[in-house]
Amino acid sequence: MTVREVLLLGNPILYEISEPVRKQELTQIAGAVTDLHDTLMAFRARYGVGRAIAAPQIGVMKRLVYMVIDEPVIFINPILDSISEEMMEVWDDCMCFPELLVKVRRHKSCHIGYQNMDWGEEEMWLEDDLSELLQHEIDHLEGILAVSRAIDSHSFALRSQKQRLERENALFPGK
Repeated sequence: MTVREVLLLGNPILYEISEPVRKQELTQIAGAVTDLHDTLMAFRARYGVGRAIAAPQIGVMKRLVYMVIDEPVIFINPILDSISEEMMEVWDDCMCFPELLVKVRRHKSCHIGYQNMDWGEEEMWLEDDLSELLQHEIDHLEGILAVSRAIDSHSFALRSQKQRLERENALFPGK
């Protein structure tokens, strides 16, 4: 088990654009996939959250995302090729700033194309929280953090305030 250090907000590497994975690199990235899994599981154990991680978050500058919802999915060279016009506002969290939430606008649904570990072509249609999740992870591949997508200067909160924010949103929808 190799739990890697997650790069934190302020690290300049997080703002770099990742390189595409080449087919001949599949053997090499298998180790990175294991590290992504182990790091994500350790983060979940510590914070109780975490559904996906992008390779740049552990300093691997490749277009690679690892997600575990019901089962692991490895996205190699993911591309969002269709996004909905309908947007949603969410309090986004990130392993790179584990105590901070950022209110962002994301597309309500999207289509993603990618390669799997056998270099086969795959695709997924995602909606709601999974759409938001993959948009967030693909942003990491582009060197974009959620703090750069904040709706306004009041769109930041500490994780400890999450229940209060959820209550407030239920009482005042659209706020």
